[in-house]
Order: sequence, then structure tokens, then C-alpha cells
Amino acid sequence: MSSVNIETHMLRLVDLALSASFEKIVGVLLITAWITSVLKGSNQKNIANIPIHNASRLWPAMVSQLNFVTKARSIISSGYQKWKNRNISNLHFLNRSDLHAQVMKRKLTPELSKFLKIASKELDYGWNLDIPQTEDWAEVDIQQISRMLVARMSARMFIGLPACRDAEWIKVTIDYTMDAFTTAFFLRMFPTWMRPVIAAILPSRYRLRRCRDKAEEVMGARMKKHFDAQRAKQRGELVDDEADETLVDWMLDNGTEQETTLAEMANRQCTMTLASIHTTSTNTATFLFELCEHPEWFPVIREEIDQVKEQMGDEEIDYRRWHSRLEKMDSFLMECFRMHPPILLNPQRVALSAYTLKDGTHIPEGARVAFASAEHQMDPAVTPDPLTFDPMRSYRKRYSSPDQQDRHQAVLTDIDNNLTFGYGNQACPGRFLGVAEIKMLVARLLTEFDFKYPEGKSMPRTLSADENVFLDPKATLMMRKRKA
Repeated sequence: MSSVNIETHMLRLVDLALSASFEKIVGVLLITAWITSVLKGSNQKNIANIPIHNASRLWPAMVSQLNFVTKARSIISSGYQKWKNRNISNLHFLNRSDLHAQVMKRKLTPELSKFLKIASKELDYGWNLDIPQTEDWAEVDIQQISRMLVARMSARMFIGLPACRDAEWIKVTIDYTMDAFTTAFFLRMFPTWMRPVIAAILPSRYRLRRCRDKAEEVMGARMKKHFDAQRAKQRGELVDDEADETLVDWMLDNGTEQETTLAEMANRQCTMTLASIHTTSTNTATFLFELCEHPEWFPVIREEIDQVKEQMGDEEIDYRRWHSRLEKMDSFLMECFRMHPPILLNPQRVALSAYTLKDGTHIPEGARVAFASAEHQMDPAVTPDPLTFDPMRSYRKRYSSPDQQDRHQAVLTDIDNNLTFGYGNQACPGRFLGVAEIKMLVARLLTEFDFKYPEGKSMPRTLSADENVFLDPKATLMMRKRKA
């Protein structure tokens, strides 16, 4: 794909309708930012002993920022080859609360089977609404289908009924992700001091505000239901158990007074949906695209699904154990993660205070340190024959010896150089849910439907904006109900 086509796709991706007046305003601001960037000079001197890539002291820092927006993959790749064992720091961001992470670690993961059962009910509800039940081949936007189903399941677990059946809320949770990426995409083109000014005139920023307003409406209703249920229990009244089956309820019970204000809870809900919907739905679609690219694996994955169903049964399923038995599917998914990472830099850490390493490298307070994870996993020294899609890499490792059978899994971050979800104790706390949701969706889709590419189509290209990676939004698949 040419650079012109990539830029065209990115403009479609951000979907920003610029009026003539808006173009003039942005033009003036860009020129101002350029001049200021030249006068201010590069900030390279603030980070001692760290090699600077994609930058020149003869050019303003803004040029490097703009270049990274559309060429992040090639910049990271060339930087990785030059400095494999060095750290790169950039970006400035700090969360005020980790309540959203705590609910994943302390509530969702320990009770994953329970919440997957809740999610499966919402999957049943949305199945015929979101998927064309046709016996003839039909071209579908499999990415949008995946987004809708994941959004429904996430809403049921996070905030419960009736919000998970609210069509406007489902749309908001899906749109929020793209508007957030769009806003970040444009803001990173400008110096930090200009971003509040730019944000004030971005259409996507206004759409984010509308999303937050809807989130406050939905969250307010949920919070009222929660506190009403608490008061009813104190009076000794019977309460609908559903009130205790959402992650929001746990956060309200375990968060501080500041963490559980309406505004904070609404913001947190938007953040959680952004993290869960985009990554899970994209990886579900990627799995199906790769299956269509390598159709010889359809019968292998389907046979495993049938075997697990026969072994585990369909009644009173322990969903966590059920999905853990899908070992070939898990291996296929890990290869999809490796070949199509959702982010180019992972894990990322924020320096809470300035720190100097033993070799003299100084990391300033607030700097974000990131790993070139995508390039690391494509390094021949790490992965043999890395350009080959080999879906049973992890499966073979599992059965290489008896002590390896519980290792080499998609959710594990301490082996196989698997950096998809980060690393160590601070790895993504929602990874167990995300992988389980992907398996739940893929297993049911492959059981009920056939898939193939439209005539003349193949594996879609990926697009990147900064370190974020997206599938071509125009990519589609053909699907039909399987014949008995």
C-alpha cells in the first residue's frame, strides 16, 4: 500500500469533517506550532544518555511528531534494529486511580466463570440482532459485528440491565473508542502547550463530551439502583440478585469517596469500554481473517471445539475451564497476536519520579518508557522464521514435555516473549476476560457459520496511527449459515 493510500485511509479512519473555517484555524495553529517548535528547540537535552531516533537538531521537534503519527511502524522497526537493548521514553500521562484495574484483578478474574455466563446471556440476546442469519453467502462487516457483540457482553458485565439493552449506550461505547483515538491522533501533532486550544475546536472532542454525558446518564441510573438495593437490604427486604452481578457494583462498594463520584465513575466506564471493546473485537475479526487466509485450519479448530463440547457438555458450563481446553484455538490466537499486534509499543510504564539507571541513563519524572514489542516478537533471534504464520507454535511447545502443558498460553506474559498484554505484575488485568470472550465468539461463529473472503480479496492490511494499530476498516468477509 502506498504512503498516499495509507494517508487516505487514516483520514477516513479519523472521519473528521473539516469546514473551510476550521481548516484556516488549524492552518494558523500549525504554523504557530511550527515556529514555536523551532524557537524552543528540541527537548532531547532533557533525557540524558538515551539515543534519539527519528529526530534531527536541524529540524523542529514538531516534524518528528508529525512523522511518527503516520510512520510509527517503520520508525520503531528501524529504531529497534539499532538499539534492541535500550529504552525509549516518550509521552506524558498519569492515572489518578487504578480502581478499574483493581476490579479486574479482585472481582472479575477470580469470578470469571460467573461473569462469562452473564456475558453469554447477552450474546444470546444480540446474536440474531447483529448477525445476518442467511443460508446464502452474504458480505458482512465482520469488524462491526464483532464490535456490537463485544459491546453488548461488556455492557452486561460492567453495568448490567437495562443499560446493556440501550441501543444508544451500545453505540456510544463503540463510537467512544474511535473518537478517543481520533482526538489523540490530532493532539499529538501539536506541542503540549497548544493541545487545550486544539481540543476545544476538534469535532471528535465534542463527540467525546456527548459520550461522557450519556455515560453519566447511564451510570447515574445504575448508581441509584445500587444504593436503593443497599438500603433495601438494610431494611431486610429481598433484592434482585442481578444488582450484585456487575463490576460497577463492586467498584461502588470498594472505591473511595472521590473514586465513586458520578463524574469519576462515568469517566472510568468510558475508559473500560475503550480498553475492552476495541482490542477484543479487533482480535476476533483478525482470527477470522487469518482462518480465511489459511482455510486448512477451519476443520482443525472446529474439531477441537466439538471435542471440548462433547467432553464438557453444554449444561451448567464452567466457562473458564471450557475455554482453557481450547488449546489449538489458543495457539492460533497467540500467532494472530504476534503477527497483528494491536499496539506497537507495549508494555508502557510511567516514571512517578526521576530515576537514573546504573549505566547513567536518566529517566525524567512523568516520562513514559515503552518496549518495542511488535518488533521484538518479529525478531528472528526471538521467533524462528518470524514472517511465517505458524498457528501451532505454542501448541507444539505445550506438548514438548509434560511440565510445559500449562504454559505457552495467550494469557501468560512471562514466557514465549508474549508482550501482547504487557509484562509481569502490571500486565493487562483484563486479559483473561478478553481472551475468553474471543474464544466464546469464535467457537460459536465457527459452529454456526462458514466464512471466506470476497472474490479477489485476502488478508487486509493494517494501518497505524502513532503506536496504535487498526485493521483496514473497509475489509469484509463472506458468511453463511453452515449446512447440516
